[in-house]
Amino acid sequence: MIKVALYARYSSENQRDASIEDQLRLCRLHAERQGWTVVDSYSDRAISGASLLRPGIQELMQDAQRGRFTIVLAEAMDRLSRDQEDIAGLFKRMSFAGVRIVTLSEGDVSQLHVGLKGTMNALFLKDLADKTRRGQRGRIEHGKAGGGLCYGYDVIREVGSDGQLVTGERRINPAEADTIRRIYKAYAAGDSSRTIALSLNADKVPGPQGREWGPSTIHGNVQRRNGLPFVTGIHG
Repeated sequence: MIKVALYARYSSENQRDASIEDQLRLCRLHAERQGWTVVDSYSDRAISGASLLRPGIQELMQDAQRGRFTIVLAEAMDRLSRDQEDIAGLFKRMSFAGVRIVTLSEGDVSQLHVGLKGTMNALFLKDLADKTRRGQRGRIEHGKAGGGLCYGYDVIREVGSDGQLVTGERRINPAEADTIRRIYKAYAAGDSSRTIALSLNADKVPGPQGREWGPSTIHGNVQRRNGLPFVTGIHG
């Protein structure tokens, strides 16, 4: 009996859970035609394929080492990873465990597939990053937000006169703006980031994305350019 594990992934909020089910359904049909026995399926939802730091793929690799299956079946290699180094590392680990990688697009994956497809995926990621930065710069030059949601602001979702979704517009969130003013007043009075965070949590003031406040949430990180100093534009 040939035991096979299925893997599926989608990377964007523009996609949906049904994408996972569609991938797994096609893989199950292929396994059935080959006479393989599906022992488990693994998936990662709305997670980029640029890294292997995904719970689904990590669990799959651990189970491969335990000998739970001898084939990994996915829709395509880029579902497993888009990073050239990661896909090569995954291929090496699976080979060491005696596990073949098979995809609906490429068939039985070989070292040649890993080299060629890995290079293509690496070029795709670079092109995607360039386009993303270009789009962000264009929005900034038009006086709009470059992307992401900063604490103290709400995203404005409107449809323009051309019927297209208008992006990059923000409005001040009054409650969060009051919290920012409270933080700066406390900091000016000599309170540390830790003291301020404890005070906000004691008063049950929601932090960014509804999480609790921590010192680093307030003072941020200069290299990563996050924290309230960068949100408000006041930093040294």
